Amino acid sequence: MSIEVNQAAPPVDLPADDGSQWTLVDARGRRVLLVFYPGDDTPVCTAQLCDYRDGIESFSGLDVEVVGISTDDAASHRAFKTKHALPFKLLTDRGGAVAKQYGAWGMMGMKRAVFLIDEAGLVRYAKVESVALFRRSRDQLIEVIQRLPANAR
Repeated sequence: MSIEVNQAAPPVDLPADDGSQWTLVDARGRRVLLVFYPGDDTPVCTAQLCDYRDGIESFSGLDVEVVGISTDDAASHRAFKTKHALPFKLLTDRGGAVAKQYGAWGMMGMKRAVFLIDEAGLVRYAKVESVALFRRSRDQLIEVIQRLPANAR
C-alpha cells in the first residue's frame, strides 16, 4: 500500500516513549510530521533525528509537531531520546502495522519515510525512501512545508 498526497492519513494509535498512547485523531487541528525510521541508535537514524532536533524551532515555528515511529520498544526509545536529547515523542509500532498502512514497510522491516499530515488529517507530503541510507534533511522538509499552499500548511 502507498499513501498519496491529499488523501486521508491512515489512523495512528501507538504507545509513546513516555508511557502514554499517541493517536493521530487526538492531533487533529495540528500539523504532524510522522517520521518512520528503522531503529534507535543506528547511525543514519541518529543523524536524521538529531538533525530534526537541532532545528526543532523551525518545525514548531511552522506549527508542525514531529513524531518518530519505529519498531523499538519504549525502553529503547527512552534511552535513545535521553542520550540524544530528542524533544519529540517516539512511538512503538511493534510488528509494523502502522508502517504497512503508510507503505513504510519492506522486506527488511521499517523503511525510512516522512509524512506531513495537516490539521484536517490529510497527507500533504509523503516520501518513502527506497534506499535506507537516504533521508530527508530538516532543510529539505522545511522548504517543502513552506512551499505548501497556506490552506495545506
